[in-house]
Amino acid sequence: MSAADPAPREGGPTVRVGAASHRGGRLDNEDSYRAGDGVYLVADGMGGHEAGEVASATAVESLGSLTGGTPDEDDVRAALRTAHERVRALPVGGERRPGTTVSGVVLSERDGLPCWLVLNVGDSRTYRMVGGVLEQLTTDHSRVAELVATGFLDPQDVSRHPERHVVTRVLGGGSPDVEPDVFALPVSPTERIVVCSDGLSEAMPDARIQAELRAHPEAQQAADALVAAALAVGARDNVTVVVVDVVG
Repeated sequence: MSAADPAPREGGPTVRVGAASHRGGRLDNEDSYRAGDGVYLVADGMGGHEAGEVASATAVESLGSLTGGTPDEDDVRAALRTAHERVRALPVGGERRPGTTVSGVVLSERDGLPCWLVLNVGDSRTYRMVGGVLEQLTTDHSRVAELVATGFLDPQDVSRHPERHVVTRVLGGGSPDVEPDVFALPVSPTERIVVCSDGLSEAMPDARIQAELRAHPEAQQAADALVAAALAVGARDNVTVVVVDVVG
């Protein structure tokens, strides 16, 4: 059964939450997630054995500062800058600095009405499903996404492109600054928010993700089913999914 996260913001909606994670085809699981208290995130770490896991966990823990109160977009950007600095401060144990993507939503309010603050750095994704229709809320910060946007790559060729795993923005890594995407979105009754690492979106097209979400009405059931479906088709990367259902 899905876990209830009742009214994580005073006067806000009740939500039900499910989360699942698996190492997929990798030896280690470098993904981390947060799924409660109004903050719902997935982070996909990089940097080699242990470094990626520590980077993603550090980012998620740091962004836990957004629980409580009613943060705005500037608060989220400030929290992301702090997370970026904390990940950059991690020791470098290999050839690459530890880094991590992060995507998700923070429950807040605007003009007295509940809203999501959607955040994204990298190629993990946040989706919303309303009326059984899935839409991607975030934009991938990746080399192939840039090529598709500029018309130099057909979307059907993304899975075969040699630079499909190259991200252009991360928390940590080699850049002293971070440029997150942050925006507000009204909360809609009975909507479903889905946050995932690219291990899911790389393994399955959006149409298959939508079909699994339609078939599983409970949040935890949906999260488990999405991870299982990705593994069934041979997911080569870590797969992490957080599902948030607005129920009142």
